[in-house]
Amino acid sequence: MKSIATLTMNPTIDVSYDVAQMRHTHKIRTDNEWYAPGGGGINVARVFTRLGGQARCYYLSGGPTGPALDGLIAEQALDSVRIPIAGPTRIASAVLEHATGKEYRFTPGGPRISETEWRHCLDVLAEADCATMVLSGSLPPGVPDDFYVRVARLMADRGIDVVLDSSGAALKAGVEAGGLLLIKPSLGELRTLVGRAVQSVDDIGEAAVAIVRAGKARLVAVTMGHEGAVLARASGHAFLPALRIEAASAVGAGDSFVAAMVHALSSGKGELEAFRIGMAAGSAAVLRAGTGLAHPADIERMLQMVEPLANG
Repeated sequence: MKSIATLTMNPTIDVSYDVAQMRHTHKIRTDNEWYAPGGGGINVARVFTRLGGQARCYYLSGGPTGPALDGLIAEQALDSVRIPIAGPTRIASAVLEHATGKEYRFTPGGPRISETEWRHCLDVLAEADCATMVLSGSLPPGVPDDFYVRVARLMADRGIDVVLDSSGAALKAGVEAGGLLLIKPSLGELRTLVGRAVQSVDDIGEAAVAIVRAGKARLVAVTMGHEGAVLARASGHAFLPALRIEAASAVGAGDSFVAAMVHALSSGKGELEAFRIGMAAGSAAVLRAGTGLAHPADIERMLQMVEPLANG
């Protein structure tokens, strides 16, 4: 098993509550209160270690809320490297309304990062020791759009594979620079990348394969929610339909997908089998409301429901 590292530039303290009913202006009493460390890379590290892998998570932390995030990460027993910043770590909330079964999510933009701070982050990452670096999540204000490109170059100089799971300008810049092991855009993100509204599975697959054949990434996994997912390789694309399960939450599905797929690849499994395992993990993450992410037993159960793929 090869070790990985993850980077979370814009981590969160994830808070989840249950309420009977959402009502504006009223004080609403909550129950089932839960706190967890969050943000793409931290979530990936949590699931990756649950699956038996070794992951070191690099993350930014600061302000009066920073120590709370540090404590939550310590509770998870994650191997971590804290990169200090002046601004306060953001707090994200997920509220499950029992009256409707709907989940409401509130996510701030994050603290502004100074140039001194993000350049120090690059210096820290230049010493990372891993086989794969997972760059996951949004970039906070103040960090340049090409930041992940800069990190990827540092990793490439040392023979470290890079996985990128982001959005917007940060994802576009990373894909344009190329040389990535894996990217995991949503369907909306893929459409933005290719500049057109691809619709059918074949159109989506062909657009993703074009990214691979252009040398931008070895693998492109396009997640499409209730419509399933597509994996593109140089040899073509494969499709997996979504599992017929009742989703209680959308928190952490993509991060769980990435963690499980990277874990499978790091374990020597074939690309298509790793895709199936990622699909199972993404499905497992939505089984329960809140910020629990995918658990191994649920992933194994979901995997029995994922369609087999030839030559995996």
